[in-house]
Amino acid sequence: MKLTVVGGGSTYTPELVDGFARLRGAFPIDELVLVDPAVERLELIGAFARRIFARQGHPGRITTTRNLTEAVDGADAVLLQIRVGGQAARHEDETWPLDCGCVGQETTGAGGLAKALRTVPVVLDIAEQVRRANPRAWIIDFTNPVGIVTRALLSEGHRAVGLCNVAIGFQRRFAGYAGVSPDRLTLDHFGLNHLTWTRAVRLAGQDILPELLIAHGNDLATDLHLPVEVLRRLGVVPSYYLRYFYAHDEVVRELLDRPSRAEEVTALEKQLIDLYADPALDEKPELLEQRGGAYYSEAAVALTSSLLNDTGDVQVVNTLNNGTLPFLADDAVIEVPATIDATGATPLPVAAVDPLYAGLIANVSAYEHLALDAALRGGEERAFRALLAHPLVAQIEKAEILTGKLLAHNRQYLP
Repeated sequence: MKLTVVGGGSTYTPELVDGFARLRGAFPIDELVLVDPAVERLELIGAFARRIFARQGHPGRITTTRNLTEAVDGADAVLLQIRVGGQAARHEDETWPLDCGCVGQETTGAGGLAKALRTVPVVLDIAEQVRRANPRAWIIDFTNPVGIVTRALLSEGHRAVGLCNVAIGFQRRFAGYAGVSPDRLTLDHFGLNHLTWTRAVRLAGQDILPELLIAHGNDLATDLHLPVEVLRRLGVVPSYYLRYFYAHDEVVRELLDRPSRAEEVTALEKQLIDLYADPALDEKPELLEQRGGAYYSEAAVALTSSLLNDTGDVQVVNTLNNGTLPFLADDAVIEVPATIDATGATPLPVAAVDPLYAGLIANVSAYEHLALDAALRGGEERAFRALLAHPLVAQIEKAEILTGKLLAHNRQYLP
């Protein structure tokens, strides 16, 4: 079994490697290839990854390369975790939208569109190389914005599934509250990537979310940065990205008064790189938890294993709608529980969605359709249309100004 990680020089990678090492009994691999153009960092990460494997007794081989063709040759699955433009581009995404009073964020709003425009062409080029190397290989996308990127891959006929760690994070948290193992819980989780709600948590067929909200609502609300009254009033748990919609103006004020997340991550990555360079370090450091992506490794191992071993189990992934949410187009990409087997991801039926959520889902899905059109075909007007459709912009003057800023800040990345 050969797996390739594109973006293997990321500071995230040791989290992934640790997961493959710990869960080797469930999913053994023979070779893990890390590919990245940043050679020095790639070699440092690669050496650390080998120490992690050695410490946990994993017999698999870890190799590193800059050559994408070589990396994907014969790969059974390819994991994408790239960031076009690095943290510097992310910092831009998180700052220039604030000039117009709009949220600056790397996966939604104007910043999210900028990231999509930079990322989609690169991902599709990688995917074509994967298809030429092994047309049966699966592509697992962890690259943001996951919904748009996965939609791009599927629109071009690639064997792809999108992955996010939000749902598995909630599952682990709810299991901790309930004092049970995570595999005993199932989530009624629906929406789009980074625009999801959990409206039921089932244990032995019974919904325990109401009692969890009573007992642990304050804890949840603190982490989501939303008033606990909102959670109890709605009776659902929104993903933390919903705060950009539910408390937009408050978030903008906060962002104007502190460093960007990109600046925070850049400082954190410097510390992580220093730790990874220590030849005595052979397990992921606690500091890595602050980088984000909690439980990414467990989700990635589970999804890869299910696709390659045809297990038919249920996981929350990003995949084609195909009528699951009847108010969306079939080719929209949704984030819901799905059966995972050798044919891919098949969404489970989803109960009728309250218009309170369906309206916002439909609005953002329409934006994603226009964003993908702009990413595939280019053009200032297409970027403007996507921004005008986004509920966090939705004003002509703002959309015009933000389009100009987006193009000015991303000229070097856009054809």
